[in-house]
Amino acid sequence: MKNENSRIQEIFSKCNFRGEVKFMEPMNDHTSLRIGGPADVFVAPHDLSSLKNMKRILKQEQIPFFTLGGGTNILVRDGGIEGAVISFHSFRKIEVLSEDEEYVRLSVEAGTPLQRLVNFSKENGYSGVEGLVGIPGTVGGAICGNAGAFGYEMKDVLVSITIMDSEGEVEKFDTNRIDFGYRWSSILPTDLILSAEITLKKDKKEDVSAKVEDFLKRKREKQPLSEPSAGCVFKNPPGLSAGRLIDESGCKGMRIGDVEVSTLHANFFINRGKATASDFIRLMEEVTYRVKEKSGVILEPEIKIVGRNEV
Repeated sequence: MKNENSRIQEIFSKCNFRGEVKFMEPMNDHTSLRIGGPADVFVAPHDLSSLKNMKRILKQEQIPFFTLGGGTNILVRDGGIEGAVISFHSFRKIEVLSEDEEYVRLSVEAGTPLQRLVNFSKENGYSGVEGLVGIPGTVGGAICGNAGAFGYEMKDVLVSITIMDSEGEVEKFDTNRIDFGYRWSSILPTDLILSAEITLKKDKKEDVSAKVEDFLKRKREKQPLSEPSAGCVFKNPPGLSAGRLIDESGCKGMRIGDVEVSTLHANFFINRGKATASDFIRLMEEVTYRVKEKSGVILEPEIKIVGRNEV
């Protein structure tokens, strides 16, 4: 691996790249679960030009890559991630593009924390994303997974998305060219979301603030927001609650290693210390089995499991 690291380091030094390049970077430092083996290469480009150059080099050298948002809603296996992990930490700008008496249009870069967008909207009296309060991760990740809660979904405010494709070409897509579903979009894994234009409705600051605070209060009462987790582990089956099914199957508080089914919300698994991905997956399998035995329902994972098994 040392020779491979040297080769990759030499490649980046020759491609006019500005940003961070780290080797064998522990992914438990970059995920909300605090679980995950090392990434072969961890790359954080500082600007669009560096991102394009990096994408071109990765393809040319046949180095696989994985795009990291806020490190939420994912479980990185104990063997880490092969190839490059791309961080959008430097892409966090929010800009007002236009506004009238009723609406405002914003440009939001993909690396912007989703809660920064919620707070920006709250502070300015912009309505449309109040229900997304308390959801971790970045705007790019929220778009890819069509994040939502309390009847709000990311797709509802999107106007267009600027994407860099697998060839390094940049194109703006109106959202009617992209399919969205429950915690899903048709955006390809090889496409990189750079930014999005969204439209929000102008409202009274106090009204927007009141909605945000109410939703956040309700979430804190029912979800372990302060604990290290990846959010909801399983998707809600149509017309049903995954958390309720898990609870009714007697799984609350169940633990394998340092991974525990939350006693506050059964669809959250908590890292109680030195949890491993293998223990997390074993717990997912046990919970899935018990729910199927109790209710006949087969739960589908909402979190994304990435990386290689421990080697």
